[in-house]
Amino acid sequence: MERIASKMSLVEILKERLRAGCAACGIGEEELEKVGVTQAADLRFGDYQSNAAMVLAKAVKQNPRSLAEAVAEVTEVSDLAEVEIAGPGFLNFRIRTEAFAGCLGDLLEDGRLGVERVRTPHRIVIDFSAPNVAKPMHVGHLRSTFIGDALARIGRFLGHEVITDNHIGDWGTQFGMVIWAWKRELDRSALEDDSLNELLRLYRTANGRCAEDESVKEECRQELVALQQGDENNLAIWKECVGLSREGLQLIYDHLEVSFDHWLGESSYNKRLPGVVEDLIETGLARESDGAVCVFSDNSADPGKDPFKIQKEGRWEDKPMIVRKSDGGFNYATTDIATVDYRVEELQADCAWYVVDHRQGDHFKQLFAVAARRGREIQLEHISFGTILGKDGKPLKTRAGDLPLLSDLLDDAIQAARESSEGRSRVEDEGEREALAELIGISAVKFMELSHHRGSDYIFDLEKMVSMEGDTAPYLQYSYVRCRSIFGKLGEEVALDGEGLELSDEKEIHLARMLTRFGETVPVVLDGFRPNLLASYLLELARAYHSFFQSCPILKSEGAVRKTRLVLCELTARVLRRGLDLLGIAVPERM
Repeated sequence: MERIASKMSLVEILKERLRAGCAACGIGEEELEKVGVTQAADLRFGDYQSNAAMVLAKAVKQNPRSLAEAVAEVTEVSDLAEVEIAGPGFLNFRIRTEAFAGCLGDLLEDGRLGVERVRTPHRIVIDFSAPNVAKPMHVGHLRSTFIGDALARIGRFLGHEVITDNHIGDWGTQFGMVIWAWKRELDRSALEDDSLNELLRLYRTANGRCAEDESVKEECRQELVALQQGDENNLAIWKECVGLSREGLQLIYDHLEVSFDHWLGESSYNKRLPGVVEDLIETGLARESDGAVCVFSDNSADPGKDPFKIQKEGRWEDKPMIVRKSDGGFNYATTDIATVDYRVEELQADCAWYVVDHRQGDHFKQLFAVAARRGREIQLEHISFGTILGKDGKPLKTRAGDLPLLSDLLDDAIQAARESSEGRSRVEDEGEREALAELIGISAVKFMELSHHRGSDYIFDLEKMVSMEGDTAPYLQYSYVRCRSIFGKLGEEVALDGEGLELSDEKEIHLARMLTRFGETVPVVLDGFRPNLLASYLLELARAYHSFFQSCPILKSEGAVRKTRLVLCELTARVLRRGLDLLGIAVPERM
C-alpha cells in the first residue's frame, strides 16, 4: 500500500474527507465547520469517531442514522479505514493495519514526527517564573517556572514566535527593608559566599524588627522613598542587590535548563508610570478617590462578572484598581498596565500569557479589563495553577512554617534519585552516576508538576517521583533507554526505511497507533494550556512499548517482521525524546 504522502495527522485526514462526504450529501459550507473527528474513547469501537450526522441532521431535516448511512456511503476512506455506524448515528473509523504501517514510514522520514506547524503563527509573550530580587526562589516558583518553560518550548515547536520574559520583582517594599538592614547588618563575606541567602537574612532581619518596632518600619519606608527618589547611596545598594540576585537566580535556571529572552523586571517600567496614570485620568478611566487615583467600574457588565465590583452583605460595592497611592507612589498594578503597553508597542505581541498563581486571578481580571477599555489589541491570558501539598494534604512548608526553598527541593530530589538507583544502576563510573542522579532528580520534579492539570493541587512525594515504576519521568527515561539498547545489541549500524513494513501482532498495531497520535496530541496542548496532555500521552506510549517489547521478540525475528519491529523501537525512542524535550526533560543513554 502506498504511504500517505500528506503530513496531516490521521484525524485531520479523516476530518477533511468526512467534510467532503458531508458536502456531497448536501451539507452547506457553514454547517461543514461543525464536522469534527476525535479519537475514540474505547478502542473496541474503532480508532476515531464523529457525531457529525447527529449534529447536522436537524439542519438537513433527516434522521441522524439515515444521514450517517448516506455520508458513510460517499466518504472516501476505504484506503485508510473501515467505517461503522453505531447507535443513533455515530460514525466509527477503524484504521486499517496497512495504513498504520504506511504512517510509520512517513514518521520515519519526518523530523517533526507528524506534528504540523500552525497555519497562523502568533507572536506570544510568556511571562513566567518572576521571583523577587533579594529573595531565593521557593516552592511557589516551581509551578510557574516549569509550566511556562514547557508552554514556550511547545509554542516554538508549533511555529509561534515566542518571547519569554522573567518579570522579576526588582522594585518594591522589600527593598526598603533590605537597604535598612544592609546599612546595619551586612556580612560582606557571607554576601560573597551565598548572596541570595545573605540578602534573605537581611530581609528577614528587617521584617522581624518592623513587626516589633513601628519606628523601624517607618525607617524602612523612608529608605524606600529615598530609593524611589534617586538617592545615590540607596541606588548603589539596590543595583548591587539586583546584580547579585540575578547571578544567583541564573545558577538555578542553568541547573533547570530554563532560559529567558528578557529579564524585564518591575524597575524597567518606572519611567512609564507617571504617563500611564496621566493617560488613565485624561481618558476618563481613572479618577481621584481619597487622595489615590483609581480605576472604577464602567458599569457595562453584570455586577457578578464585573472585576471592579464586590458583594458585601448582599450589596454590590466598588472594588477599584489603585494605580497611584495617596502618598504619590505607584504599585504593581500600575507597573502591569505599563507592561501591557510595552508588550503591545515595543514587542508587537499578539498575545501575552501570564503564568501566575490562581490567587492573583482578581488582579488579572482587572488588568485585562483596563487593557480592553484602553483599546489595547492583544490577547491576554492568565494561566493559573493550584498548590503543591505536603503528604499531610496541606500546602508544602518547612517545619519552621516557611515555604521550602527551590534549591533545597531540588537537592532532596537528586538525593532521592541517588538512593533509588543504588544497587540497580548499570552505570559504574562515579561521575556519570552523579550526573545521572542529578538528571533524574530534576526531571522527576518537572514531570510530577507537568503530569498534573495545572489547576489541580498535588502532593509532593519524592519517593514516588523518582520511582522507575508508575507515572514518572524515570519510567519514561528508562523506556527510552530500553528502546535504544536494542540497537546497541545489534552490533552494527542499521539503515531503516519505511518500505515493506508489516504489522501483524496486536501489540505492534497498538504501538503504531500510539506513535501516530503524537502529531494529534502536541497541537492541542496550547488549547487550555495543558502540558499534562503531552505527559499523559507519553505515559500511554511507554506502556504500549513495554507491552510490545514483552510480547514481540525483536532480535530473534527475521525479515519484514524484524525490520518493522526495529522501526517501532526507533520511532518510540524518537517520540519519547522529542516529547520529553518539549516538557524540558532530557533523556540519558544509560541508566
